[in-house]
Amino acid sequence: MARMTLDEARSLPRWRRPDTLLFLMAFAMPLAFATWSALLNNFVIEAAGFTGVEIGWLHSIREIPGFLAIGVILLIMVIREQALALISLMLLGVATALTAQFPTLGGILTLTMLSSIGFHYYETVAQSLQLQWIPKERAPQTLGMIVAVGSGASLLSYGLLVATWRTFELGYGTVYAIAGGACAVIAVFCALAYPQFESPDPQHKSFVLRRRYWLYYALQFMSGARRQIFVVFAAFMMVEKFGFDVHEVTALFIVNFLANMVLAPFMGRAVARFGERNALCFEYAGLVCVFLAYGGLYYFGWGVMLAAVLYVVDHVFFALAFALKTYFQKIADPRDIAPTAAVAFTINHIAAVFLPAGLGYLWVTSPGGVFGLAASMAAVSLVLALLIPRHPAPGHETVLSRVLPPAPGQVAE
Repeated sequence: MARMTLDEARSLPRWRRPDTLLFLMAFAMPLAFATWSALLNNFVIEAAGFTGVEIGWLHSIREIPGFLAIGVILLIMVIREQALALISLMLLGVATALTAQFPTLGGILTLTMLSSIGFHYYETVAQSLQLQWIPKERAPQTLGMIVAVGSGASLLSYGLLVATWRTFELGYGTVYAIAGGACAVIAVFCALAYPQFESPDPQHKSFVLRRRYWLYYALQFMSGARRQIFVVFAAFMMVEKFGFDVHEVTALFIVNFLANMVLAPFMGRAVARFGERNALCFEYAGLVCVFLAYGGLYYFGWGVMLAAVLYVVDHVFFALAFALKTYFQKIADPRDIAPTAAVAFTINHIAAVFLPAGLGYLWVTSPGGVFGLAASMAAVSLVLALLIPRHPAPGHETVLSRVLPPAPGQVAE
């Protein structure tokens, strides 16, 4: 496969340029992952009789590859990042396609692990490529468009699922095979159709953990812990407490991704205009309110319509998370992007490995307590976000940098 610099790539047809490849990969991934997510809760309850305990263990196992995303640093020593992203995307697609063929606890957990390796390694490398290939001045807007493309792919998956699930009496095996197969086919096309793009700054291929990135690490840790509660228990609540069927859960997901597809480009422009600190503070303050309201669904008996509205609002707030990427892009040494993406994914998943299983037991006795804990985590994230400067840059990574300036040479540490 030919190699080409980003400057040389400008002479290629639009459909073969690096940003188009990023958009195409962002479209492929949700075809598999969104379908897997939409069917998961109904599938595991119907096929394997899962309760909150088993679903907690499933998601803990699913997050182990995220915790081990630091292994990407070793892989990029022998595999180019672009190739690794596409191999991971293929693995996600194939594992998703086979999910319903093994409807036992052991089979579901094994295929969940394989698809998770594909998903998390793809996400790690894709984030690195985005920050290397997209200029800083266009990053918020372009990342917003990438979120919109991914939401559009999810919307397509869910729309087809809602339209065909009951009409054609589809089974889990058929839907998983089609969705996972489509993801894998697109990954193969990308591997054959695109040259290998050379990033302008050669990446460090060693473990990178710098003191000046501490706020980014802290926000990543809190993001992983908080998001797991939403991913694991919010949708599970819709099925367990309110009895949502597959087409109803999927319809709710459609509303989520339609909102994100429309709003994400505007969010990108808002981040560019108002800055990462304001965007993240808005997200975290909103999440505090949403998680407290989730708890109220149990303590005060609020109804299913409020639960559905909160689920959509929650999802929209999470779409602002790309502001954390652009914050890091502004403070980072360009050569640190790939190894730090791997380290950040590992940090993001430290709590994610343990929380779902542990909170599965709390869920059985106090579902509202689970969401109360999530609200507390969002509040901590809000406090941390207030430390982001209005104009972050190397040497000015936090507002404390003004009070405690780095010692000479410390910016590179």
